[in-house]
Amino acid sequence: MINKEQKQRITILGIGNTLFSDEGVGVHLLPILEEALKDDKNIEIIEGLTDGMKLLGPVEDAEYLIIIDAINAGKEGGTIITLVGEEIPAYFGIKMSVHQLGFQEVLFAAQMRERYPKQIVMFGMQPTSLQLGVELTETNQRKLGELAEVVIDQVNRWRHVS
Repeated sequence: MINKEQKQRITILGIGNTLFSDEGVGVHLLPILEEALKDDKNIEIIEGLTDGMKLLGPVEDAEYLIIIDAINAGKEGGTIITLVGEEIPAYFGIKMSVHQLGFQEVLFAAQMRERYPKQIVMFGMQPTSLQLGVELTETNQRKLGELAEVVIDQVNRWRHVS
């Protein structure tokens, strides 16, 4: 008998622009997740940067998809934000940044082609700064571990769905 937990494929997609400080949080988190999840062969971690429509294939191939990005929700810098399912495309319409307009189109295209992930969750962090700079602000850097825990908790919840 095949263990269902072993069959579930989870895709983790970090997106963002690493040239604008906290806008790159989704990409900066990936090395932490790669280390923490390195023994799970059914997890694919993708550095999406600002690739827009180039990410359609990985999105359509995902059964369970986690997106990690900076999310401007008007909260205090470093605040962790979770969006689930239908909340995600609607939220992209509010957040105005170049790569996300492209990613909103990716999600829309996957829906129109009826190849949308079975489950999709977006985790992000409120940027403290979007100024030119390749490093996260100290505030957001300090919260990376907490953001990683939230993502890993979601992976574990999906792993234990009966």
